[in-house]
Amino acid sequence: MTTNIMIVGVGGQGTLLASRILGNTVIGEGFDVKVSEVHGMSQRGGSVVTYVKYGEEVFSPVIDKGQADIILAFEKLEAYRAMPYLKKGGKMIVNTQEIDPMPVITGVAKYPENIIEKLKENIDVTAVDALSLAIEAGNPKAVNVVLIGVMAKSTDIPYEKWVEALKATVPEKFLEVNMKAFNLGYNL
Repeated sequence: MTTNIMIVGVGGQGTLLASRILGNTVIGEGFDVKVSEVHGMSQRGGSVVTYVKYGEEVFSPVIDKGQADIILAFEKLEAYRAMPYLKKGGKMIVNTQEIDPMPVITGVAKYPENIIEKLKENIDVTAVDALSLAIEAGNPKAVNVVLIGVMAKSTDIPYEKWVEALKATVPEKFLEVNMKAFNLGYNL
């Protein structure tokens, strides 16, 4: 048995740090872990997808459509794009933040409306205003760690293991704000 988690967002949101925190946490639990990053134009605004698979033995890091147990979405439109990857009975955690893609910025397209509502028609969605919680923690860039905290609460992995992974992954000068962000998400 493996657990398949997709982390989706746009460049600059910290999806890679989130995948490292997750990877370090599950390694600390003794699991085999495979991580794979797939991104388009990830420099500030392009789609970024990270696959994290863990279990007793993992052979491939890639997650195919209909296989993700959890999708952690840092932005609503990216959540909508990732929906086909969620397995039946899977869970999606979505930041309610909107980041306009280039076609919207240039006026060629409009940002889709009611994304959260459309997602909720078909799947189990937890919508979180992670940006407000990150600001409350002291840094708007801590959205990624807020969302990791929300996801962590829904796993069987003990809180202490997540804290150990945070301490091992996040640079010391950013640890205090990230611990606040994690706890705000965890206790949501």
